[in-house]
Amino acid sequence: MAPFRRPTNAELAILRLLWDRGPSTVREVHDALGRRRAVRYTTTLKTLQVMHEKGLTLRENHRGLHLHRARHAEQDTLGRLVTDLIDRAFGGSASKLVIQALSNRRASPEDLREIKRLLDG
Repeated sequence: MAPFRRPTNAELAILRLLWDRGPSTVREVHDALGRRRAVRYTTTLKTLQVMHEKGLTLRENHRGLHLHRARHAEQDTLGRLVTDLIDRAFGGSASKLVIQALSNRRASPEDLREIKRLLDG
């Protein structure tokens, strides 16, 4: 597997859009981002170009339109981000990550049931 290129916050915001929307043009990504925060079209375009160069997205030509899509599935990317965080911040200890996360934010009853299911499984 290729080395993991950790996305920036801006790149992660675009990846979330692409995971939710599927393949999208620069205009579609830009318009969706604009509903959340002020961003220039050229910034969206450049960010997508950099993401393509980093291997975070794929660009396809469809009927004259350039469509961008996430190269990796959401679960794969999030899993790699969590693994990276565990290694860098918690010395490889998943339990330290979980303890810290549960200490910082109250888990909902649904979250606790899911955690218990994973631990029991």
